Amino acid sequence: MSENLLNETPATPVLKTRLLCLCCYCTIVCAACGSTGSRMLALGGARLGVSTFFASTLPHDVCGSNGLPLTPNSIRILGRFQVLRTLSNPGLCQYLDIVRSKHERLIVVAEHYDSSVESSLEQGVHHGVQEVLRVAQQVLQALEFLHSRGFVHAVLAPRNILITPSGHVKLAKFGLHYMTGGGADVDFPIGYPAYLAPEVVAQGVRHGVGNAGGIAVYGVSPKSDLWALGLVLLEMLAGRQIWKESSVVKTLTDILKLGKQTDISSSLLAQFCSNRKDISDDILQILRSCLVYSPTQRAMAAELLQRGVFEEVPSTLHPTYCSDFWSADGLRCANLELTTCPESVEDADLLAERSLDEVYHLWGLAGGDLERELVSHGIICCKPAVCTLPNLVLEAGEVYGQARDRSWLLNDTTVTLSISQLRTRLQDVPGEVFFPLLEEEDVSLEGTAMETARLPLVIRERDTEYQLFRLVLLRRLLQAYPYKCERLWKEARVDIPPLLRGHIWAALLGVKGNIHRRYEAIDKDTPIQTDRQIEVDVPRCHQYNELLSSPEGHTKFKHILKAWVVSHPQLVYWQGLDSLCAPFLFLNFNNEALAYACMSAFVPKYLRDFFLKDNSHVIQADRLSRSRAQQPSEPYKVHPRSLRHSMVSDHVYTPINWEMLCVPDVFPLHKIFHLWDTLLLGNHSFPLSVGVAILQQLRARLLASAFNDCILLFSDLPEVDIERCVRDSTSLFCCTPRSATFRQHACPPRSPQNSVRSPSYISGTYANSKEPENNGLGRDTVPISELKMEICPRISAEELLELCEPARSRSEPSEGRRSRGARPRALVLDVRSADEFSRGHLSGSINIPAGTALTPGGALCPAASNSLAQQRGRVIVLVGNASRTAATVAAHLQRLHYPKVCILDGGISKIKEAGLLTVPSPQI
Repeated sequence: MSENLLNETPATPVLKTRLLCLCCYCTIVCAACGSTGSRMLALGGARLGVSTFFASTLPHDVCGSNGLPLTPNSIRILGRFQVLRTLSNPGLCQYLDIVRSKHERLIVVAEHYDSSVESSLEQGVHHGVQEVLRVAQQVLQALEFLHSRGFVHAVLAPRNILITPSGHVKLAKFGLHYMTGGGADVDFPIGYPAYLAPEVVAQGVRHGVGNAGGIAVYGVSPKSDLWALGLVLLEMLAGRQIWKESSVVKTLTDILKLGKQTDISSSLLAQFCSNRKDISDDILQILRSCLVYSPTQRAMAAELLQRGVFEEVPSTLHPTYCSDFWSADGLRCANLELTTCPESVEDADLLAERSLDEVYHLWGLAGGDLERELVSHGIICCKPAVCTLPNLVLEAGEVYGQARDRSWLLNDTTVTLSISQLRTRLQDVPGEVFFPLLEEEDVSLEGTAMETARLPLVIRERDTEYQLFRLVLLRRLLQAYPYKCERLWKEARVDIPPLLRGHIWAALLGVKGNIHRRYEAIDKDTPIQTDRQIEVDVPRCHQYNELLSSPEGHTKFKHILKAWVVSHPQLVYWQGLDSLCAPFLFLNFNNEALAYACMSAFVPKYLRDFFLKDNSHVIQADRLSRSRAQQPSEPYKVHPRSLRHSMVSDHVYTPINWEMLCVPDVFPLHKIFHLWDTLLLGNHSFPLSVGVAILQQLRARLLASAFNDCILLFSDLPEVDIERCVRDSTSLFCCTPRSATFRQHACPPRSPQNSVRSPSYISGTYANSKEPENNGLGRDTVPISELKMEICPRISAEELLELCEPARSRSEPSEGRRSRGARPRALVLDVRSADEFSRGHLSGSINIPAGTALTPGGALCPAASNSLAQQRGRVIVLVGNASRTAATVAAHLQRLHYPKVCILDGGISKIKEAGLLTVPSPQI
């Protein structure tokens, strides 16, 4: 499809751009759920609505069964709310966000429309029969969707049946009952008295339920929603709300009295709709099916939709949509349909074509503040503290006066957010930014946005125009995943928008296929031995985070961790695995399968064999590699032996244990996100560079601290500058030879037929996650006991040959041209005897025999000193017959503070076997 569009000759460049962007809004068939629909729900004519309510407070002196304070009800509500964001149906308003504020206040953001059935009733509109049938059909379709997934609306009323500008019906506030636990976590009853079903009124409310003694409404079921729908349809026919002027007591009494009538619908029609002569039998049958006093005889939404009356009503609902990039094994663009496009985008409302979550995210970046909006509309009112004091307090603690006003616990008003400020910020953004061409590699910003790209990451993440550009581009690349995987990697090196971080991480980790099917196939219910440890670890993992500390967060934690343990029987559960799972769960809270898939891809890439039952050999090899990783670059030279003055032993230093590098146990999540944005672009050796970068920041304190202080410092790292850490670790990673950090266990061997030559880290391309193919010039496995005797790292013969080639352009390291005056990136010192050197050596190497390289006083001989004076930032590689001889000379160079000193793994024999030695011509 894209090739055909590219081959066409459009009338204008803008039209071509417009055509290429339509894949974002095409009609697709989801292979996972079979639903057909739009790729993303655009803003269109929708508004952003905000409402607020209070959760019930908990007593401070009561603890749970584990001895810890009870989880606040606002945290419980926040955790339950997350699943509501996944309910995507054209008949439901999309939930976007929930914010926890002071004093257990919760602020909910959702899709909203100004017009509703209630507004039409207040205007005295008498709806026609066909209009009532159309509304009934669309409401029933939305209710059937909710009921099939175990949700009950419970607050269905004319004010919560919204009408879009195109005339479609959308239900609002459908999640209030679920997120509050049926009212158990709030101090106000759920539901409107005039639309409560008789069984709900009969059973009433119960105080003292839940953790804090909230108020729960009993008898609420899917069938109670049908009663409310019947009353709404009756009021549409009557043109007014029936019990609007009645008191709550009278309204509930009248509802209970309806049980004395045999035909409730006919009685209500005769009482309130006596002037309507056009009410057909079809409408009457629907009302009779809904307004039945006994819930057992009341129809369900799915049953009513099967009635023949709705066959004559044209359905104007859009099909459902699916936004999961990893929901199917096959193509996601099946049955692609392109819509008509205008000749230009100058007059189009481009912001209205962006998704709701993007618009809300950009609204916040443009200066939007939810609490400020509620204050300006009088929803949040500040009350003087003196007015909240009781009039009388007795010795026993009894309080008199100043009774709590429950009316302020729930404000049913929905405040519409204005996006005019956002439109003003984006008015100068060119239309091409909204529709980038993926076939063009150079998609750049202009003006102030270009200047923003050079600013620190924390500033870029708060810039509205820049984030719009990154969101549009990277979302399109995600939709083309995995076909645009290379371009996605390239853009991820610049930065990753926070809104798309979860999906981009999954793409960087190579997650593909139907991950939901694989995750559901794992047995997560059968008890296993590690259940007890998981139960202990999860409540302690990142409990400062509101989402992860919720009961839903704990449940998802347990599911993912147990799925990982069950699906990897050769590995065992170690403490810290829960912290490793935390970033993936937070970013994919509503998608356990994707969080599990990311975690399963992360562990073998960066922590291979660390979770073996006996991982002592892995820890030793990893510790040794970290100490070697600090040698090649002088600015990062911090050797473990230099820290022994502070009595920090090697097993404590290591230099920073693997849990701190890869498992986010001591860093807060926002720092881990910025660190892992870069970490995921490197291979298994990148954590070594991160450890060295952290040590560089802590070096002064470590050298000045005692043993116990160092232990405390390693357990809490609040002062680490993550942006500096990312910058320094990237620089170190790019300038360190990749084979210098070779670990046998870190990466499985690659088969020759599937191997792809990886770019050099020195070239600056650090998107390298696999080892090069086994061609005989790679690193050999060396016993750890032998490596411990060496100070400098080893590099492979293959990489030495790469370093001996003149430097190429950094922009295209694999195909770049040699720059003028380029020289090799390595200085090769051959420490063999002159006779052996003359019989064959590596081209460009310098012969400095080991026996004469050093003076009796330990200094370098003049010849060696003159040769090393030409180093100038190049890697110094020592080559000899045996590694022991080269290692001895390298150790002396290290003590003399020469940076970037390495030895050739396997010695000269590796190059000799490959036939790469140069033999000089005999002198005649």
